[in-house]
Amino acid sequence: MGIYRIAVIKGDGIGPEVIDATMRVLEAVQDVSKGLELKPLYVEAGLECIPKYGTNLPEHSIKLLKESDACLKGPVTTPEEPGSPRSVAVTIRVMFDLYANVRPCKSLPNVPSFKPNIDLVIVRENTEDLYSGIEFELTPGVAVAMRVITWKACERIARFAFKLAMSRRKKLAYVHKGNIMKITDGIFKSAVLKVAQEFPEVEIWELRIDAATMQLVKRPEDFDVLVTTNMFGDILSDEAAQLVGGLGFVAGANIGENYGMFEPVHGSAPKYKGMNKVNPIATIMASKMMLEWLGSKYSDALCLEAAKKIEAGVFKVLKEGKIRTYDFGGDATTTGMAEAIARKIIEMG
Repeated sequence: MGIYRIAVIKGDGIGPEVIDATMRVLEAVQDVSKGLELKPLYVEAGLECIPKYGTNLPEHSIKLLKESDACLKGPVTTPEEPGSPRSVAVTIRVMFDLYANVRPCKSLPNVPSFKPNIDLVIVRENTEDLYSGIEFELTPGVAVAMRVITWKACERIARFAFKLAMSRRKKLAYVHKGNIMKITDGIFKSAVLKVAQEFPEVEIWELRIDAATMQLVKRPEDFDVLVTTNMFGDILSDEAAQLVGGLGFVAGANIGENYGMFEPVHGSAPKYKGMNKVNPIATIMASKMMLEWLGSKYSDALCLEAAKKIEAGVFKVLKEGKIRTYDFGGDATTTGMAEAIARKIIEMG
């Protein structure tokens, strides 16, 4: 296919900086991947949209998203006041039924890591749980939130995770708190165990969420694929990110049957806005995941090869150790890191 329309959300805070850095890397990979063309469709979304449109994701932005083949999203600030719009990411996940949140965490060269041989992926159900946002105040000072868990969502995220485990080391940990939330997590557990019957080659490991957080610190190298519900997956993936150098290195994919949104795991970090100092690697690796997904979806070898070039460029820069942003002991700028990676991609051809 070769030509793709990419919805690009710059976001808030440091979002525009890390997205611009990533677009530089994508320009480089297109220069050396003849026939690959990524057409950006810049989409307004985020905190600054609210005073202009009364929402953080206006209708014209939704139209552009629907016209695109995939979305590259920068971090967006979510207002916390009652009655304010819900997260842009959550809105898009629900709108396109992006039910699988995939967050790989891997030890990287010359990046401080808890252990040198971590290589795991957290697969998080992405459309329900407490993120449904159904909450209300019964009386002043007494509030209730609804944790929505369905068999359908649990079964399909389990199947996604098992398929991923089959392509890796054939090990899967499923994480829950079924001893306390006996009904909701009972549904999740039952769905995982039912799907497990289809994948007898996969070794499964049952963990309660509190034990999982401990085991991630104690023996992270033993994990391959972890699957869990929405809230637990969000927490575990931030913990896992810290094991491999921090949020500046970890990307996430939001995948449905027909669409994908790709983003850094970290937030908008407004205190660093405009400083040109944050690490853009998480967003750059999100673009790599986007190209992998497009390549798989459309059987496009050009996209798959471009994804490999981005990853190789990142690894070469890290291995040399000359360009380091503040979060791992250096003073390189956001643009400096992006330029270094772009040069490596061009040198490799």
